[in-house]
Amino acid sequence: MKKDAKSAARAEQLFFDDPAVDGLMGVLMSLATDHYVLRDRVQLLERLLISSGQVSKAALEAPGTPEETAAANDDAAAFANELLRPLLGLQETIGSGGRFSLKKHKRRARS
Repeated sequence: MKKDAKSAARAEQLFFDDPAVDGLMGVLMSLATDHYVLRDRVQLLERLLISSGQVSKAALEAPGTPEETAAANDDAAAFANELLRPLLGLQETIGSGGRFSLKKHKRRARS
């Protein structure tokens, strides 16, 4: 008797006790793969630009002007802040503040 395709599919592997951690690791691996592909493409483009004489290796490796360096540092800091914002654990929305809200509010005096 043959098994159909659905029953032949293997169960998803779990490497951590919490399936959410496995999901996050999957996202991390996907981003790491994309990062590597982009890195590889940039290296290829740099080699092609150098070999074609469009730009020198020294020009690619030269530090920028102080203004360019400051702008790059500001951009990196803004990126890091946005990237790490979820780790701060701060609520970003006010929410409704209704009866079932965790927001502290004044109790009404009962009459």
